[in-house]
Amino acid sequence: MIKPGIMRKSIPLKERPADYIYIGFFLLNLLFITYIVDLEQLVIADPSNFDYPLWPLPFLVDMTHWWGASFDPLQWLRPTWWKATIWLDVILFGPFYLAAVYAFIKGKEWIRIPTFIVMSILFTNVFIICSEEIWGMTPAINLPLVLLANAPWLLFPVFLIWKMWKNEHPFTGETG
Repeated sequence: MIKPGIMRKSIPLKERPADYIYIGFFLLNLLFITYIVDLEQLVIADPSNFDYPLWPLPFLVDMTHWWGASFDPLQWLRPTWWKATIWLDVILFGPFYLAAVYAFIKGKEWIRIPTFIVMSILFTNVFIICSEEIWGMTPAINLPLVLLANAPWLLFPVFLIWKMWKNEHPFTGETG
């Protein structure tokens, strides 16, 4: 809550070094995971019988298929509930990552509430996916590797929610 007579000033990014890590996470998701790896799973219904789309590029499609065939049968099989999580990635998380990159760089506190919402959904999605990988009908071929690969999408939501929860003004400080 802003107190009367207290002004707030943005803390420069260089004074918020941990935020570089969050920006890196958002950029990884925006530029690689959401609109390459995940989008591939929407534009190719059956990875064992398909024509290459315009996007993602063939070598990116092949890389995604290699991962699914080698380690992660859920990614290869693409059940309906899985595709629903991918649609959330493309229509919700992708735009959030773009907004978050801007907000974290510029110190815009309007990203705080959306972070609670989107990171809660992200954590829930990945928790459900990992539960299927561990105990479900489609277990991971190499469970430790698949869990390690998914760990950032469990941990970053927790860290981001904690960051926003502990400080009502994560990007600004009081002035005069």
